[in-house]
Amino acid sequence: MLQATDLRAGYGTAAVLHGVDLSLEAGERVAVLGRNGVGKTTLMRTISGAVGCTGGNLTFEGTDLTPLKPYERARMGIAHVPQGRDIFPKLTVAENLKVGAAAAGRSSNSSLDEIYEEFPLLATRRRAKGGSLSGGQQQILALARALVSEPRLLLLDEPSEGIQPSILDQIAEVIDHINSTRGIAVLVVEQNLDFAARIARRGLIMDKGEIIESLDIAELRNDRQLQRKFMAL
Repeated sequence: MLQATDLRAGYGTAAVLHGVDLSLEAGERVAVLGRNGVGKTTLMRTISGAVGCTGGNLTFEGTDLTPLKPYERARMGIAHVPQGRDIFPKLTVAENLKVGAAAAGRSSNSSLDEIYEEFPLLATRRRAKGGSLSGGQQQILALARALVSEPRLLLLDEPSEGIQPSILDQIAEVIDHINSTRGIAVLVVEQNLDFAARIARRGLIMDKGEIIESLDIAELRNDRQLQRKFMAL
């Protein structure tokens, strides 16, 4: 589904990705792991189009993504939940969801009822301003806003950051549900290894702007020697 070969990207003259190679199959759940500052967020932003490629190849279902703008990638089925969530604080919950659908060229009417069933909290707060929600509730809203676009690939950047365990449980359950029932592939950046192991099956270790290892995430979670080797834990 997603293929990157020698992918390079950065900000201005500062190179961050130095030749990333990765592949993601349809319906697969993969976590990108590594220390802070190794390029994980830049990788996600490059896939979604927020950061432009400076070299290499990036394809989605056989289509070259490199010339496409973020909204064009969204309409192909790539949804990005960024680090920090980036909801619209002055819009209501319902309006945030409608924006997510419109950005991907979808009709919100057919998706909102299903989203409200999956996230009852949002149904009860649909008229509340996004900025009035707690951090965990905003993360749920950001995830729902991505799902209302009916994606085939979901990019999650640090979804556990600053979130209480009860919300993490809900996020993990939703991801498992959408993956098993809709076949949505998931690529997640995470620092929380325990949470990453709940929502992904394979781990990609990133260091200095490159993917240096691919391994079973459950094996990594249970092996301190591997953690010290690849994640400096």
